[in-house]
Amino acid sequence: MKLKFGETKILLNFPRFLFRLPKNKMQKNIPLKGFSNYKIGGPAKFLLEVNSIEDLKPDFKEFKKMMTLGAGSNVLISDEGFDGLVIVNRLMGREVLEEGEKTVVLRVGAGENWDEVVARTVDNGWHGIEFLSKIPGTAGAAPVQNIGAYGAELSNVLVRVSVYDNAENRFKSIDGSDCGFGYRTSRFKTTERRRFFITSITLKLEKKNPSPPFYDSLAAYFKQKPPGQYTPATIRQAVTAIRAEKLPDPSVVANNGSFFTNPIVAASKFDELRQKYPDIKGWPAGNGKVKVAAGWLVEKAGFKDIHDDTTGMATWRGSALVLVNEHARRTADLL
Repeated sequence: MKLKFGETKILLNFPRFLFRLPKNKMQKNIPLKGFSNYKIGGPAKFLLEVNSIEDLKPDFKEFKKMMTLGAGSNVLISDEGFDGLVIVNRLMGREVLEEGEKTVVLRVGAGENWDEVVARTVDNGWHGIEFLSKIPGTAGAAPVQNIGAYGAELSNVLVRVSVYDNAENRFKSIDGSDCGFGYRTSRFKTTERRRFFITSITLKLEKKNPSPPFYDSLAAYFKQKPPGQYTPATIRQAVTAIRAEKLPDPSVVANNGSFFTNPIVAASKFDELRQKYPDIKGWPAGNGKVKVAAGWLVEKAGFKDIHDDTTGMATWRGSALVLVNEHARRTADLL
């Protein structure tokens, strides 16, 4: 039986020509705080919400500056706003491209809610992104950050990224191996930031169950609540429970999730630190290096559950990694 993946089929067979944008679709001087999970930030000089390929305009070069937004879950917007064009990615759709006995290849519209995509794959019993459950944002933002959690990264399953290339003024595909992926980074975030508008991503998942060893927090969860069998569903359930305990829901509390990356140091430096701080937390990062737990560092520095009445900013009670906006009105308050 053919497994289903979503109710709508994504149509991304691009023509060789590009589409003109109707004049009335472009908006001017739009406040961006409504497009950010932090609920702060100034206006966009121009704003365009892209719901289909037909909404794209061929000559973006008339805009000196351009920025893409998805769910606004991993971005800070200055109080001055953005003196250029902000494109809000709303490209939807999901499609099974290939399905075999052991694997399945999926294409997902860049504007799709990432966690809803994860949930759908888990419902079908597909393994590969269940560890990335409850990460806020859109599918198109996932490769920019090379999102990861609990030992898994998007780069492990990403086949290609479909984009509109502003430099070459055309649509094209970029293989996963050419995305410049690293720890929470990619070419989309660094060397070629703002060059590409991501239209869809293609993933290759497996029809099998995950297997240990798992990250410490997951292992501890399963020690208390043995699943009987490890499946994508039990992993998602565990990740959801752990994140609910540690991280605030951005739809309820204004935040961008985990704000800090784990620093990577030489193993010799980690051993030196462990002599002074026996309870320091870290994991092997390969090539003789260790990834140190940023949450442990920030908490040990005394900044967990701190509330600043002057700025309206705070750190979350469940995780020192999360900065939350309690009543800040400006990005300057956060900074």
